[in-house]
Amino acid sequence: MAQGSSDMETTDQEESSPNMIVYRKIEDIITRMQDDKAGGVPIRTVKSFLSKIPSVVTGADIVQWLMKNLSIEDPAEAIHMGSLIAAQGYIFPISDHVLTLKDDGTFYRFQAPYFWPSNCWEPENTDYAIYLCKRTMQNKARLELADYEAENLARLQRAFARKWEFIFMQAEAQVKIDRKKDKTERKILDSQERAFWDVHRPVPGCVNTTEMDIRKCRRMKNPQRVKKSVYGVTEDSQSQSPVHMPSQPVRKTTKDDVRKQITFLNVQIDRHCLKMSKVAESLITYSEQYLEYDPFITPAEPSNPWINDDTVFWDLEISKEPSQHRVKRWGFSIDEVLKDPVGRDQFLRFLESEFSSENLRFWLAVQDLKKQPLQDVATRVEDIWQEFLAPGAQSAINLDSHSYEITSQNVKDPGRYTYEDAQEHIYKLMKSDSYARFLRSNAYQDLLLAKKKGKSLAGKRLTGLMQSS
Repeated sequence: MAQGSSDMETTDQEESSPNMIVYRKIEDIITRMQDDKAGGVPIRTVKSFLSKIPSVVTGADIVQWLMKNLSIEDPAEAIHMGSLIAAQGYIFPISDHVLTLKDDGTFYRFQAPYFWPSNCWEPENTDYAIYLCKRTMQNKARLELADYEAENLARLQRAFARKWEFIFMQAEAQVKIDRKKDKTERKILDSQERAFWDVHRPVPGCVNTTEMDIRKCRRMKNPQRVKKSVYGVTEDSQSQSPVHMPSQPVRKTTKDDVRKQITFLNVQIDRHCLKMSKVAESLITYSEQYLEYDPFITPAEPSNPWINDDTVFWDLEISKEPSQHRVKRWGFSIDEVLKDPVGRDQFLRFLESEFSSENLRFWLAVQDLKKQPLQDVATRVEDIWQEFLAPGAQSAINLDSHSYEITSQNVKDPGRYTYEDAQEHIYKLMKSDSYARFLRSNAYQDLLLAKKKGKSLAGKRLTGLMQSS
């Protein structure tokens, strides 16, 4: 009894939902439209060259019926009303995937009640894959896949590679069943099935009437709702009719659940977020800063090796005599200093003058550890520990207690990333303290000015040579 009352309550909720109210009104109009005795739209079979088109109506007939029976005076309003009904899939053009109503001789067909939206269809991609696969097995002249459908089929075939054999077998079985049906009936059913998928997998650029479905918003309030498969395909079932998946028992919300949700929301509120304007400003600044270092935008000196065979530019980039171009780049970030061998040496000399070179040497040792062969890792981990972190180490580095504790635990199981936390701590320390002092130091400033003077003298000599010649 309890289960029965629960089912009745769920049914009542569905019937009173906004979507269902609209569906029932549309279905009442469609039922009246198909009733010949009550003056419905004339449904007829039309001869077309060597074939017949069964059970069709024209768009003009539908518009006239809507104006007459719904007291609509403006034809544009009737067309709009008919297009809304077509968008839900209750009527559809037989020769087009776009579900709209036209006030002309275009042929339309009524959708079978089995495929009406009021049946709460939420078809899976597996169902769509079976449908497209089935289309490829049928009459290609009449049911050839559109370009977007062929793309969808290829995408689904990649996604369901492991179960594609099962999908193919399902499609093959349905094709065999369809071939036993009458030719006229099969033609009608094929078009109705195609229209169903035009609603749930519409043509690119068309409005998807199922995308902003109110039922999806209500699902959290109505956990008894279940998905239905068009072809009845589930992981453990191969029946040919739609089935309801067994619903999971609903667990009542406890105080712990509420506390967890509050904690989660508080974390989301406290999460640091950047304004889009700040992000855009940072991106623009970065792009402008590195503009002169992009050889595709700014001509490289003396020549661009990307568009000719001259490698002088690359030779200058790796030479031990850095150009003013390279020295200036060291001032962008500590990463630019660390990845340039000459910049790294200059930074190490500066740290030695401040008696803090152990920080950079530790960072470089950890970087080297990540490139070591696996059989040498344990020995190298122990060497680094003895040199920088062991009690009484000759080049002891300054780690906070948290990083030191984590590193001490990692050393017991040595690996290439044993010192990851310690390296990150030292990197931040150098970035916030030593690097800023390095940029202000006389060593860096003198090097930068010397390269500028050298460049200007070279330019004057080149100008003099050109004038004398």
